[in-house]
Amino acid sequence: MQTPLSSIALFVIAAMLGALGQYLYKSGADAAGTTAASYLLNARLWGGVLCYVTVMVLFVAGFKRGGAMTVLYPVYATTFIWAALIGLLAYGTPIKPVNIAGMVLLVGGIHLMGR
Repeated sequence: MQTPLSSIALFVIAAMLGALGQYLYKSGADAAGTTAASYLLNARLWGGVLCYVTVMVLFVAGFKRGGAMTVLYPVYATTFIWAALIGLLAYGTPIKPVNIAGMVLLVGGIHLMGR
């Protein structure tokens, strides 16, 4: 069974939103205090929740269109690449050569899984 490009695209969008959700959780945690109200009224944390709910909806939509889990889940693993880029832009976290090597291996694995 061939995985439709539309399913792959939905999983790429889900990966980007998953990374954005991680950033929102991190920045929300940084802004939160020690009270329950500081968590419950934290817009960044709620933004992270919204990202993850959207990721699940995109998963369902992607699977509904067809495609193999062995193709689609490795595509979602690109979340780590998107998170590294967000970390670089938002926090100045350097992307080291070892990180780039891991990203190359990840993309190579995605290619192999899709064959």
